[in-house]
Amino acid sequence: MILCCGEALIDMIPSGGGPMEYRACPGGAALNAALALGRLGQNCGLVAGISTDPFGSFLEQTLRDNAVDTSTLIRSDRPTTLAFVHLQNGDASYSFYDQASAGRKLQVADLPDLPVPPTAMLMGGISLASDPCGATWEALAGRSAGNTVLMLDPNIRSALITDPPRMRARLERMLALADIVKVSEEDLDWLAPGDPEQWITETARQSLLLVSRGERGASAYTPKGLVVEAAAPESRVVDTVAAGDTFNAAFLTWLSENGLLERPSFQDLTTIQLERALSFACSVASLSVERRGANPPWRGELL
Repeated sequence: MILCCGEALIDMIPSGGGPMEYRACPGGAALNAALALGRLGQNCGLVAGISTDPFGSFLEQTLRDNAVDTSTLIRSDRPTTLAFVHLQNGDASYSFYDQASAGRKLQVADLPDLPVPPTAMLMGGISLASDPCGATWEALAGRSAGNTVLMLDPNIRSALITDPPRMRARLERMLALADIVKVSEEDLDWLAPGDPEQWITETARQSLLLVSRGERGASAYTPKGLVVEAAAPESRVVDTVAAGDTFNAAFLTWLSENGLLERPSFQDLTTIQLERALSFACSVASLSVERRGANPPWRGELL
């Protein structure tokens, strides 16, 4: 099983009916990735704090409808996080309403038992930026490292980072645990504003590093010094909501379907294997951006 760990929230997407009209949609990096994995046919689950309010019930039903295991959800009567999406030329930015939410207040003691070590765990998103949930996910990463393939996507949202030095320190510790690291070029602007190439070099010494570059595709850097590029298919961008999460899910799916999602197999990926994995991830993400909101494609929609 692949477990996605982090936030489950409601994206309020502009409906197009007026400047202040929104449609409530499932969202959050971990939930988005879990939906994409489920639609791609993977055995997957979500570890997340989720509310028992109507929004939370909607999220839980959405997970079930998309073949995502819900046995590791952590339920509480705290409210659901809301993220209002602002679109400009298809690119998404966000305003979050997250105080005292079911996700943000998650503590280490709340974490469920994982009866069988998962094949892989995907972590990241806004849940790393706030405590106590950030410390909770870091603790889970520490428990799991070495026993499962750990993928980390920082998915930086600078507006939510109130203590940048603490966030940088947390990410440094988690990067040291990760087997696969995925960042966008926007993430690099925050992580390494002065010298992104040096940051890439240092990170790739210990982890398989993926850099998503939007319409220009993606790159992979390996500890063995391989650098692999893949182009993105042309697409008609409606919005970029969940594109990175879909990319992550598709990359893990390709590894899983090719018997490479286990330690240490993926560390010995060849250039051809990386090209195919990146191309598959870019292709799936390119279909996602042609739709409004977090709406990754089903396996049957892929060519």
